[in-house]
Amino acid sequence: MITFKNFIGHTRTILHHKKLVRHYCFKAGLYRQGIMHDWSKYSPVEFWTGVKYYQGGKRSPNAAEKDIYGFSYAWLHHKGRNKHHFEYWIDVNPENPTELMGMKMDLNYAVEMFCDRLSASLNYNPKTYHDGMPLEYYEKHKGHYVMHPDTEALLHRLLLMLKEKGEDETFKYIKYDLLKNRDY
Repeated sequence: MITFKNFIGHTRTILHHKKLVRHYCFKAGLYRQGIMHDWSKYSPVEFWTGVKYYQGGKRSPNAAEKDIYGFSYAWLHHKGRNKHHFEYWIDVNPENPTELMGMKMDLNYAVEMFCDRLSASLNYNPKTYHDGMPLEYYEKHKGHYVMHPDTEALLHRLLLMLKEKGEDETFKYIKYDLLKNRDY
């Protein structure tokens, strides 16, 4: 239901998430991506769906829309316009046109995906967040991902590093080793 309370709550959730992603992208040296992250959330299909299915900041409105329709119009719109989602990089396997496969993500978008996952964990779990939480979420769902093996290995490595070495060490590695060498 579209209410003023949902409007304010959803807007705050978006702004807080964007602020967190911006902070982490800047920490990694990805300034443009930090500023441009998730602009499609302000498009009518994504924004008003978010307001209508707002979950009090505890769960994505897209999940609530999926509960009702079996899919989410807002999510389909979002993942098709934001290269930091691995789903954007899914295509037909050229060797087997009846099969889908993940394409290797551009390194900057793969790092932005890491920042997005970290920020989502913080946004939805502000009181219980710990550095292992993004890895736990990833491992809980990874059997369903259609992701290029190199991209998947990089994401796992960064999430594991976050858990084991913490935020500062992980972002130091990202900014001064990973992004400087431009290969993963």
